[in-house]
Amino acid sequence: MLTKIDLCSFALLKLGEEPIQSLTDNSASAQLSRTLFDPVVEALIASHPWRFAQKKFELTKTADDEFLIPSEVLRVLKCPGEVIGNTIISSSDVISISAIVRTLVEYFPSYFVSLAATKLAMEFCIPLLGDQNVFRMLAALYESELRAAKFIDSTISVNTDIGDFSLVSARF
Repeated sequence: MLTKIDLCSFALLKLGEEPIQSLTDNSASAQLSRTLFDPVVEALIASHPWRFAQKKFELTKTADDEFLIPSEVLRVLKCPGEVIGNTIISSSDVISISAIVRTLVEYFPSYFVSLAATKLAMEFCIPLLGDQNVFRMLAALYESELRAAKFIDSTISVNTDIGDFSLVSARF
């Protein structure tokens, strides 16, 4: 089972650094991992509608006559209303939204693990190594892995069967 420590260690290995044993160590690598992991990975998850991070919610109005977006939501993809801060304004009493949510590391698919490790390595590069050439190499690798990960994620099989639709039936 993959952990935050494993993912940070993958990133450090891409930099030629030693892996960490704990996020609470006093080493520069552990401190960077502890500080940057959540914001970097959450921004990466929110940057694209990854299928593994999508979730649907049924929301009901609060006493303030608005819908409160759940705290696990990083980005609302679809909703029948206007998103304002952490609320949704809609005239309905109940709404359904699609969103990108925080996802535990252990549920990351392999194509995303590699991408996240490279993104973390980019973030760790300048503070740990101070080497612009390594950073540029990692940035190029990240762009390549991002394209590949988006392709893989977009080609995951979904049910595209139209089913029983009168216009399709009339055509055949």
